[in-house]
Amino acid sequence: MSQEYIEIRGARENNLKDVSLRIPKRKITIFTGVSGSGKSSIVFDTIANEAQRLLNENFSMFVRAFLPRYAQPDADAIENLSMPIIVDQKRLGGGAHSTVGTITDIYAVLRRLFARVGQPHVGYANVFSFNDPAGMCPECSGVGRKIGVDLDKFLDTSKSLNDGAILFGAYAVGKWDWNFLTQSGLFDNDKKLEDYTDEEMERLLYSPPIKVKTEFAGNSVNLTFEGIIDKFTRKYITNDLKTMSERTQKTVAPFMTFGLCPLCKGARLSQAALSCKIDGYNIADLAAMEVDELIEVIRAIDHPVARPIVATLAERLQHLIDIGLEYLTLSRETDTLSGGESQRVKIVKHLSSSLIDVMYIFDEPSIGLHPRDVHRLNELLQKLRDKGNTVIVVEHDPDVIKSADHVVDVGPFAGARGGSIVYEGSYAGLLEADTLTGQHIRRTLSIKDAFRPPAGRLPVVNARVNNLQNVSIDIPVGVLTAVTGVAGSGKSSLIHQAFLKQHPDAVVIDQTPVGTSTRSNPATYTGIMDDIRKAFAQANGVSASLFSFNSEGACENCQGLGVIYTDLAALGEVKSPCEVCDGKRFKDEVLGYLYNGKSITDVLDMTVQQALDFFDLKKVASTLQALSDVGLDYLMLGQPLSTLSGGECQRIKLASELHKKGSVYVLDEPTTGLHRSDISKLLAIMNRLVDTGNTVIVIEHNLDIIKNADWIIDLGPEGGHKGGRVLFAGTPAQLLGVQGSYTSAYLQN
Repeated sequence: MSQEYIEIRGARENNLKDVSLRIPKRKITIFTGVSGSGKSSIVFDTIANEAQRLLNENFSMFVRAFLPRYAQPDADAIENLSMPIIVDQKRLGGGAHSTVGTITDIYAVLRRLFARVGQPHVGYANVFSFNDPAGMCPECSGVGRKIGVDLDKFLDTSKSLNDGAILFGAYAVGKWDWNFLTQSGLFDNDKKLEDYTDEEMERLLYSPPIKVKTEFAGNSVNLTFEGIIDKFTRKYITNDLKTMSERTQKTVAPFMTFGLCPLCKGARLSQAALSCKIDGYNIADLAAMEVDELIEVIRAIDHPVARPIVATLAERLQHLIDIGLEYLTLSRETDTLSGGESQRVKIVKHLSSSLIDVMYIFDEPSIGLHPRDVHRLNELLQKLRDKGNTVIVVEHDPDVIKSADHVVDVGPFAGARGGSIVYEGSYAGLLEADTLTGQHIRRTLSIKDAFRPPAGRLPVVNARVNNLQNVSIDIPVGVLTAVTGVAGSGKSSLIHQAFLKQHPDAVVIDQTPVGTSTRSNPATYTGIMDDIRKAFAQANGVSASLFSFNSEGACENCQGLGVIYTDLAALGEVKSPCEVCDGKRFKDEVLGYLYNGKSITDVLDMTVQQALDFFDLKKVASTLQALSDVGLDYLMLGQPLSTLSGGECQRIKLASELHKKGSVYVLDEPTTGLHRSDISKLLAIMNRLVDTGNTVIVIEHNLDIIKNADWIIDLGPEGGHKGGRVLFAGTPAQLLGVQGSYTSAYLQN
């Protein structure tokens, strides 16, 4: 059978320069190139959009009214497309009612298993669903948690009542509630709470109302004593806190948290559902097991009726293991997954599909993967291909690019200097190519030989969050520390939860979106738009608000959006450029005001690099330089933040925070979305931060970053309950000799 191709001719989306391309079908094609070179413009804005648009056109107008709408890409021709399945970096949402089990449909199969063979029989599969009234716990409505009191914030157990052990303001030493408590005669007021017996602590916290004789104003009176937590719950939780004054809400809120439901103890289900068991386990017990343990329990179920269901369950659980998610549980809520974990969970949904000749499109699927696990991802991509599918991947990791049948390198640079195809062919050919990707794949960084000495320490004490096993570790001050380990080993738990709880003043730069509004852009987010507006106002002797498309200067026809949305009933809502301002967002009179010969829209259409050459305003120039330093010199000042990738969002946050001194910076996988040619720039920024008196902590899998850290904290050895321990703390050079560390093994390669 002759090779078929997806044909693209004259693609001009975003920065693409009349790109024409042939992508082989039923092969793995990987697109690479610097950030902003045009990879996503080809793969997502051209190929994926057109495939989705054509797919939706097969439905009736009535059905199309409920489907997302895709504009026809700017291209001369796009031919031979297959049905698209897009697996992107967007984190899975769904709230408390969505779990790994529900999103992959594995929990639905598990419910069917319990309905068939569980004893005692309690009903159909919906009885085991925490999203169905027939199965959900009546106390917490299937959430598994109820609002409760955060005891860590409410009590200081190292103190006695007389020393102020109760941190809630109403029990401050000398206040009425404290006076009554200490005069009740029920407690030893000089005894530290950590020395209380279980009975004494139970009485202090949860005692039912009892009459106590105490002295008041010289008289003996009977008053009612109630456990301090029960009293707090009655006053502020049972009664809706939102109905109370704003001052009360602010006072009380820090002491409240979600705690386990007292009835189902977090299992989410009714007592009837929890009474039904298979081999001694109820369905909540199985959902709480890590996948690599659960699969063994499932395989051991020996019941004639259950065999087909057991086989299906084992197959789907094996998919999770194959992709490196064996440490997850089916009960894990989807909105707690990282971007990389979310993407790999989405992949699992498609592995059991019987569809073939599908076009799978992946956006950097290696995100969040330790080098040890990249081969698993490659094997899954190959399985999809071998079933007869076309696999298209946007990727920077050389170990993933190596698995490609065909490589397309986009460049040569970013923004207006990109948008062209600079190489097409095999991975072997890419290694010989004179492109940025080819050059930097051939280049490897060595472990640095000089390390900064710590200027102090930031301790994390007895951390038990998630899978952390009572971890105590000192993070050095004034150096660059890399926190490493396989996915699920406890890196994020250690830093984002344990460390930040004990050191809340740190500057956190993660991958959460910086904005989803079309009205927010790099100029507004970084604050330089205020200075630009003032400069225009002073140059023209008018109000600064005229130069805001969210204020006085907005085009009255489109309200500053630049586009008009027209509802065509069954045809849906159509977006078209505003005819009055021609998409420029401003009134005509505003466009007549110039600064150094440029209008406000001319400035917003400038890239960061162009703006750097244009502005001589000190504050504006320093912020623009920071954006350039983090590799974003190709972004336009007026580009909506909703169009940025996760890695770009993280770097724009980093640029906004670079001016701080004497701070602790926490960076979560800052190499996400970064081409290898930009990693040296990122390293230079992190080193500059440290050299100016800051402490930088980076959670990272990238070996070039790890090799150039001053200190490494390696967690593991595996994910889930097999991780959560510190395997090593020291310099990268010292890590090389450590046995049992996957990071050490890959540093030596």
